Order: sequence, then structure tokens, then C-alpha cells
Amino acid sequence: MSLFEEILEQREKISLVGLGYVGMPIAVAFAKKVQVIGFDLNEEKIKLYQSGIDPTNEVGNEVIQQTSVVFTSDERKLREAKFHIVAVPTPVNADHTPDLTPVEGASRILGRNLTRGSIVVYESTVYPGVTEEVCVPILERESGLKCGVDFKVGYSPERINPGDKVHRLETITKIVSGMDGETLEEVAKVYELVVDAGVYRAESIKVAEAAKVIENSQRDINIAFMNELSIIFNKMGIDTKAVLEAAGTKWNFLPFTPGLVGGHCIGVDPYYLTYKAEQLGYHSQIILSGRRINDDMGKYVAENVVKNLIQSNIPVRRAQVAILGFTFKENCPDTRNTKVIDIVKELREYGIEPIITDPVADAKEAKRLYGVEIASMEEVKEMDAVILAVCHKEFTKLTMEQVDGMFKRTENEKKVLVEVKGMLDKDAFVLAGYHYWRL
Repeated sequence: MSLFEEILEQREKISLVGLGYVGMPIAVAFAKKVQVIGFDLNEEKIKLYQSGIDPTNEVGNEVIQQTSVVFTSDERKLREAKFHIVAVPTPVNADHTPDLTPVEGASRILGRNLTRGSIVVYESTVYPGVTEEVCVPILERESGLKCGVDFKVGYSPERINPGDKVHRLETITKIVSGMDGETLEEVAKVYELVVDAGVYRAESIKVAEAAKVIENSQRDINIAFMNELSIIFNKMGIDTKAVLEAAGTKWNFLPFTPGLVGGHCIGVDPYYLTYKAEQLGYHSQIILSGRRINDDMGKYVAENVVKNLIQSNIPVRRAQVAILGFTFKENCPDTRNTKVIDIVKELREYGIEPIITDPVADAKEAKRLYGVEIASMEEVKEMDAVILAVCHKEFTKLTMEQVDGMFKRTENEKKVLVEVKGMLDKDAFVLAGYHYWRL
């Protein structure tokens, strides 16, 4: 009997190592069909899951309360499973080199608890070769088992889009791969249990790793092009959004827009690819150029806030500035690698200490990672400038009256309103006399 059949008949279990924005939804999805153990080192997070609370907001409290996932921070529970899925983050260091610490740590934990006949599938975004050249040796060393004889490995890159209620695990084609044909089929069958859109069988683990890392690199480059256009058109006095709407009437024009590129995927994954390329003696041209542009956009937004304050005859030093939104993307509480912090840092260089509000952000995480205090919307008042940084649904509903209430009682031409994504009616605010600027 195959491992897949044993899992299907409840004789064996699946484990999820890493229960963040990616791992937890996967665990919940599989638990509807088979027995699942959800493991995470973060005891506080595990306690929240056990009490029926979803700190990620990915599936909601009600789903967590009803799921059969066994949430645990006890690594010994992993010994009860034979099919292991590793879904831990893969960030970059300050020098933009890959930080494999989480995936290496997960491999050590899993290795200590690995049993014969197991399959280990990695979902973390890595450069081609990491699964077989970095993770497998750790698994072998910690377990005393031999890969290919006592256990097998596969790779299936995560494609979950945090905060997106449409493109979910079930609705996105899943790339799967295995170290050999037999493993590939086992991995494919297991994922087919929960992925309604079906699976794509990659010819090798390295191909699957490469496919994942270029998906986000491609998106990063396209957004970088939009950001560069925004810089150029701003110098020309042309509204970038208006240009893109006009160009978008052509059937093959790609609908990308300028913006801040943060998070743990698009702003990180390209560096994994360029790092591996450097090891092989090739220095990236296009990918790193795009990264440089996108990494500088927070500073660019802040500089334009300052320019507009000056044009409005408002003293820059100690100007009252509010930033609406701090997460790396809309309608998602995740603040990891948010580029809004770059706006904050640049404003501080000009003597401005902005007030930050975000009804969605994980306030504890923001405090821990950046030392930032998240204020309530009610505290945003008597401002000289307001920056709409993230398109949370709460902000898209703002009326002109509500926005006006955030500013000092003064002439509209002294009210600086800056948007990153252009979610408000520009013409209405310009007509009302606001000093308006958008990326």
C-alpha cells in the first residue's frame, strides 16, 4: 500500500511545519480530508490556534474553531506523521543574501523526528538546489537515515497570496516535484486531495524551485518598470495613473501599477535567484536594476511629501504627518518587510515623526520588528499632511469629509494629501484645493 493510500485511510498523517500565512491554510485544507498535525515553534501562536483564534486572518476564527488540525509546539508529535510539508519563511539578510536559517532549522527539527518511509516536501521559496544540496544533508545527519532509501523528498512551491480571498490554495494550479518518479506521483496525489485547480508535475525539484523564484522576479521587474515610469512622468507633470488607463485600452498591455514592493515574496525572492547566479559567475542586470528601483520607492514617496509641504509653505521640521496603512499589502495584517517603514525612516531624516494608523496591522508585530506604535484612526487629526500608503478596504471608503477631518483647520491649499496607489478621487480633491500628489 502506498503512503498516499495509507494517508487516505487515516493510517498515516500529514504534518505542516510552520503555521504562518502559508502553512496554516494548507493544514486546514488537508484536515478536511485526512489527519493533520500542525507544528510551529511559536508557542503563543499555537495557543491562539488552540483557542480558536486566527491571528493571520487567512481563514478566520470560525474555521480554526472547527478544524481537526492538531496544533502543537511539541516537535515529538511530528513522529506521528509520514508526509511532512515544510512551509517556513525564507527571508534575506541586510546585505540581500539569502537567510536560510528558518528552513535549515525546520530541517533539523524534522530530521530529529523523521521515521522510515517518510516523504518531506518543501514549500519555502529558495534558489534552485537548496532542497537537495542544503536540506537533504541536514535531514540525513539529524535522522541517521539515508535519502532515497529510508525517506524521499519533494518540492512544491507555495502560491498562496496572503489577504487574497479569490486566489487560494484550492484555486491555483499547484506545481509539484519529487526526487524520482515514484515520489512525484505520491506528492501529486496528496496535493490533488485539496487543490481543485489540479497539479502540474515539474520534471525535477530544481525546475520547480526555479519556477517559483522567477514568478515573483517577473512581477518585481514589471512593477519596477511602472515605478520608473512614475518617476519620469512626475518630472513631466503627467499623471501616471491617467497614462496607464489610456495605455490599458490596448489588448496586450500588461495591467501593472506603481507601488511599494514589500512582503516576504516579491521583494525577497529575486535576491535568491541573483545570489545563486553570482555564485556561478553571472551578475544580474535586469533583476537587480528592478530591485534597486523598488527598494528606493519608500524614500521617493517621502521626498515628495517634503516637496509638497514646502510648496504649501508648511515648515518641514516637526510637520504633523499621518501615514494610513503600515502592512506590506492591503487587507493583510502582515508587516514583515513592509516598505512603509522606508517612508517613516526618510521622514525622520527631515525631522518629521509621523503618526501611523492601520486597522488591519498586527500591532504587536509592528512594535517588535520596527519599534512602531500603531495609533487609532481617531488620533489622526490636526495634520499638515496625510499619506495613504496601503489600500485597506477601510481606507477606500473614506469620504472627503472624513479626510478633511484629519487635517488642521486651514485653507485647503495648505493640506497635503499623498497617495501611493491612487484610491481616492483625485479630481475631486484637486478641485477642492488640496495639495494632492500620487505615485
